[in-house]
Amino acid sequence: MATIKKLLIANRGEIARRIIRTCRQQGIATVAVYSDVDATLPHVREADQAVCLGPAAARESYLVIHKIITAAKETGADAIHPGYGFLSENTELAAACEQAGIIFVGPNARAIEVMGDKAAARQLMADSGVPVLPGFDEDGASDETLLAASDSVGFPLLIKAVAGGGGKGMRVVNSANAFAESLAAARREARSAFGDDRVLLERYLPTARHVEVQVFADNYGNAVHLFERDCSVQRRHQKVIEEAPAPGLDEQTRQAFGNAAVQAALAIDYRGAGTVEFLYAPDGQFYFMEMNTRLQVEHPVTEMITGEDLVAWQLAVAAGEPLPKAQQQIQRHGHAMEVRLYAENPEQGFLPSSGLLSHLRWPHELARVDAGYEQGDRVEEFYDPMIAKLICYGEDRQAARQKLINALNRLELQGIHHNAPFLRRVLADEAFALAELDTRLLEHRPHLLETDACEPALLAVAASRLAALPATASDHPWESLQGWRPQGQRVRVTACQVDQHPVMVRENNGEASAEVHTGQVQLTVNDSAFRLRWGQQSLCGYFHLQTSTRTVRLFVGGQAYTVTLNPSLDNAAQDAAGGFVAPMSGTIVALHVEAGATVAPGDAVITLEAMKMEHTLRATEAGTVQHFPVSAGDSVSEGTLLVEFEADSAR
Repeated sequence: MATIKKLLIANRGEIARRIIRTCRQQGIATVAVYSDVDATLPHVREADQAVCLGPAAARESYLVIHKIITAAKETGADAIHPGYGFLSENTELAAACEQAGIIFVGPNARAIEVMGDKAAARQLMADSGVPVLPGFDEDGASDETLLAASDSVGFPLLIKAVAGGGGKGMRVVNSANAFAESLAAARREARSAFGDDRVLLERYLPTARHVEVQVFADNYGNAVHLFERDCSVQRRHQKVIEEAPAPGLDEQTRQAFGNAAVQAALAIDYRGAGTVEFLYAPDGQFYFMEMNTRLQVEHPVTEMITGEDLVAWQLAVAAGEPLPKAQQQIQRHGHAMEVRLYAENPEQGFLPSSGLLSHLRWPHELARVDAGYEQGDRVEEFYDPMIAKLICYGEDRQAARQKLINALNRLELQGIHHNAPFLRRVLADEAFALAELDTRLLEHRPHLLETDACEPALLAVAASRLAALPATASDHPWESLQGWRPQGQRVRVTACQVDQHPVMVRENNGEASAEVHTGQVQLTVNDSAFRLRWGQQSLCGYFHLQTSTRTVRLFVGGQAYTVTLNPSLDNAAQDAAGGFVAPMSGTIVALHVEAGATVAPGDAVITLEAMKMEHTLRATEAGTVQHFPVSAGDSVSEGTLLVEFEADSAR
């Protein structure tokens, strides 16, 4: 058996920090790697050593195998842990580690190659007796061949990247008319994300659940499962909420899932941690989707119900030790639930967001928080938009769910757009609470995608009252956030601006008026927590006063609001030039029409890529594309004019 004394982590962010935690407990030294823009992130600071890999673009840093191997050799690392994403399922890295005499914390290259190729994996599972969906997986099939095969597969169908993962390179197609455009987009996205534009076709089950099983195998022919997880709540084929165990399964079905997953691992002589993913149909049948030959993002929920450290298991198996436990020794208790906190803008179709985390307080006291960032760090547009995971454990599903809602309520995050309020809405939704799950839950419940911002008047009253708390820093009237009290009366008039919305608050002897509302005000404060009752309305959350900028930060249900008191009347704003503007920073990948072309509502005009995902901007009304100020391959920042467009209605 080998001994791992120093581990290089070929990844970044929260998974790098997660691996570092286990290594510290085991006395294993760690080496972090980073790109230029990641130099100050927590995983770099927390490792024993750190090596810069190069520029921000992953293809020039995190994805360059010879740089990873060189860093391991120069730092004396015995082993390399790839985390997930990047090179975690790359056969070349596994082979390079073997050639260099470095332990690769993962399966052998053959297992990665077979399961990384979705078509080969389908074929192998079918031969091994694991059920698969009807589909077409001919290697290297042309567009024409795929179109012809789509009729036999049947609609709706799913176009899936052969080398894919994370929802990238996937498109649901409901009819033959939409096949060509969807195929082109899937190929483009697959080529960008994986360097491989091959795709396969599978029959799409619109109401199935996504159930996956955590498996582990060692070098001695032993394989076990650590129960299943339900990952049905998804958006754009990307998981949003995960939980373990999967709700509503009887023990016979649960055991069938586990047995099938172990069978899949044994079929490829697997080693290490892996996840076998299934679609679970309403009729009780389940079908193999894919096997991820790495640790999963959602592994913490399995850890919480079993009490096992899966990273420690990985390190043990990689060092040549047998599995820590046999199947009958692995027990599960209670329920765990995880949400993925993304840097994205719910108000603009969940487009990725980037920026400085100007204020951040994680709810550590209420949840396990696996985060890649802390206050003062910057979220860049070059990488996946997930910034943290919040995980809660309870005696049953409802207890775990409520704890997670409370943790999101306690979150304080400002500086970027994020999805915490959306996550909270889903957790509180009746269908989710009743475990009425399938992969299209969010399509069935469109109201969950609608923002539920607080009323500006209510926020203004809260900010005005909180700002009137006894000052501790200065009593100078020009530095106070409090409004005036004319001629000694107990009247305060405070001009507020709530995220660009002006509100005037007038208070007199315990009563407040703002916009069309008037009512008695009751405010209770406990440290940074507040609870406000204003007439029939109420509001509770957390706050921070900033006297230097005359602002009050309010955090309600995971959402941040900035209220400026007595703001300047200078409301000069830069209106965007006519046409399309970039909704986020990214790279232009396609111009779908030529300058001078006329387009109809819904026509694709331009596509940009950000955080490994494509985003197509379409015409909202009929008109003419006058000019493209940008070209394919250009990098653009949020707000950049992309298309000069003249609407027919403007003529």
